[in-house]
Amino acid sequence: MPKMKTHKAIAKRFKVTKTGKVLKCTDGRGHFNARETGKVRRNKRRDKTMSTTLKQTIVRAISK
Repeated sequence: MPKMKTHKAIAKRFKVTKTGKVLKCTDGRGHFNARETGKVRRNKRRDKTMSTTLKQTIVRAISK
């Protein structure tokens, strides 16, 4: 059976931590942020943790 190929689009967007959590950069950070409140802009600086339902799919696509 051939090797599983890494899904490159998913690999660029998600990161799997050492403990197994899946992190994703917050979307909507490029421009038009002046209209956002300070609270929203601060929260966009953090990476988001993906839900456990999506985690299994993402890890399977990233694993080589």
